[in-house]
Amino acid sequence: MNMVSISEDEFKTISGFVYDKFGIKLGEQKKTLIIERLQKILRTGGFSSFGQYFDYIIKEPTGEAVLTFIDKVSTHHTFFFRENDHFDYLNNSALPHLLEKCKSSGEGVDIRIWCAGCSSGEEPYTVAMCVNEFIENNRLRASDISILATDISVTSIEKATGGIYQAPSLAHVPPMFRQKYFTASGDGNFILKPFLRDKVLFRRLNLMRDDYPFKGKFDIIFCRNVMIYFDAPTRASLIGRFHRYTRDGGYLFIGHSESISRTTLIYKYIKPAVYQKA
Repeated sequence: MNMVSISEDEFKTISGFVYDKFGIKLGEQKKTLIIERLQKILRTGGFSSFGQYFDYIIKEPTGEAVLTFIDKVSTHHTFFFRENDHFDYLNNSALPHLLEKCKSSGEGVDIRIWCAGCSSGEEPYTVAMCVNEFIENNRLRASDISILATDISVTSIEKATGGIYQAPSLAHVPPMFRQKYFTASGDGNFILKPFLRDKVLFRRLNLMRDDYPFKGKFDIIFCRNVMIYFDAPTRASLIGRFHRYTRDGGYLFIGHSESISRTTLIYKYIKPAVYQKA
């Protein structure tokens, strides 16, 4: 069956919509990816052109068509303990510092963590493993540290809440953690144990919103390998919003291929891809 091709005007319209709505920059090099990922939707929906499909998604009243569209064009590749030095810093520096800060305040321990752009859940569940170890080692209550994970993709959120992963994504999980937090299934997959799944609250969220529906601020925000899809103005705007939702002295973790200008006055540089609210 012949593939439906995309014209320059159609690609310009679609890429402009993705940028305006979701902040994702689709350069010319992404055109082939868009064509390939949307072919099945075009065929099953009976659309003869990308223009016809685009007209449908912007007029479809429930918004489901837009969600399906962004699921297809966004990237979801990740794995457990990706960029592991971040989790070493979380265990050895960030969490101990925040715990001491809570104790010195005399108001009790209340550490809030947000994984923004969590994809299929590997990152927040890695955070959850580290947090659980920290809770056990410091004799804290499970409720002392909470984890929120958000993503724009409904498909990713559904996979994350299911907690079922293929073996390759566990390649960097320490053997002790694999035994403690996972159960091997008969089909070669691994299932996260319920007590760990319960430590993470998953919600759908578009990071391009002007404000977020949170009641309070966070001590730690992870937003790693998300901003690589944004241009400079979009990144700067997002960093500004993160700053509004970060507690004083809180941390921001970004991807190692990303950076924040060291001349900014809102976050100070700690180490590669780790910043602290100034």
